[in-house]
Formats: sequence, C-alpha cells, structure tokens
Amino acid sequence: MLKSAYSTLSEAGVDEAGRGCLAGPVYAAAVILPADYKNKLLNDSKKLTASQREVLRPEIEKHAVAWAVGSCSHEEIDNINILQASWLAMHRAIEQLKPVPELLLIDGNRFKAYPAIKHVCVVKGDATYMSIAAASILAKTYRDEYMEKLDKLYPQYQWKKNKAYATGSHVQAILKHGYTEYHRRSFQLKAFQTKLSFDS
Repeated sequence: MLKSAYSTLSEAGVDEAGRGCLAGPVYAAAVILPADYKNKLLNDSKKLTASQREVLRPEIEKHAVAWAVGSCSHEEIDNINILQASWLAMHRAIEQLKPVPELLLIDGNRFKAYPAIKHVCVVKGDATYMSIAAASILAKTYRDEYMEKLDKLYPQYQWKKNKAYATGSHVQAILKHGYTEYHRRSFQLKAFQTKLSFDS
C-alpha cells in the first residue's frame, strides 16, 4: 500500500520518464493529490500495464489538486547531459503548478533544488508515495504518446513498441538505417558497446 503523504505540508510528487532512452525527450510530471485521495490501482508506472496506466491518467488528472508535465528535448539532453536535463524537465513541470506546493517529493537520490520550495529525495519513491506514483504515470504516458507519434515518421525503429529504449531491435535498426534527427548523439557509443557486448 502506497503512503498518502510524507508530511502535513502541501506536497507535490515529481518523477521523470525516458532518462535511459536512445532517442526523444525526457519527460517529467509533478502532481499534488488531495490529502484524502485513495486509489488501489495506483502504483509505480513500471509495475503497471500500458492499459492500466491509460486508465489511471485521466483519473489522476481529474482528481489532482494540480498537475503538470514538462519535457527536455534530445538537443538539450546532448547539450547539458541527461541528469541535468531530467532536473530541468522536472523544474518545467513544477513551475506550472497552481497552487504552489510547500514541499517536493522527488523520486531518486539527487535533485537540483527548485527556488523557494523545500524538497526531499526518496529512493524508489514511485513505489512509496502516491503523489510520486501519480507523477510517474503522467510522465510515462505523455512520453509514450509522443514516441508513438514519432513512430509514424520512423516506423523502422519500432518506437511504438520500444519507446526508444536500447532494445536489440532498436540498436540493430540504428546500425542498419543510421541515426534520426531525434536520436541522442551523446548516448550512442556507450549504449552500443553495452548492447552489442550482451548480444555477442
């Protein structure tokens, strides 16, 4: 059972999706849930099926006190690195929240402080707190939706299926067809060396 709150302060859960992908943006979401909110299905997005996430997305958007989604492009990821880009996407989501929360619950162990709002980093927070789980679902579904649109432009990379993660078929498609304008150039060498060493 996920915890409803970390403290008595007004708090927003924050999480990202797409950090380990070879192409496309990284997305982040911030969600403030009502203090008495309950949902038995709500969980870490990675533990849910795609259909369960699609059911929960409108449910979260309907019942949240506030929610927002931000992203950071593949160009920005290459320019500032994926960790900084993940934090920037989180900041872009947080800055849209109205009302402004008093506390941020961040999934993970590090975060670049957001001005004037306290934060707490929670390892495996998306499997611990409802607001972080809700943020993980929004970040994941919005990014998946974006990658499915890109899949129509580049079906040979199977982004509708792999969402641009370093699956064997995705790596092989890059080796055969080359990079698209959406691939993260800063990821390629390390990703290929790792993937090909496992496949060999």
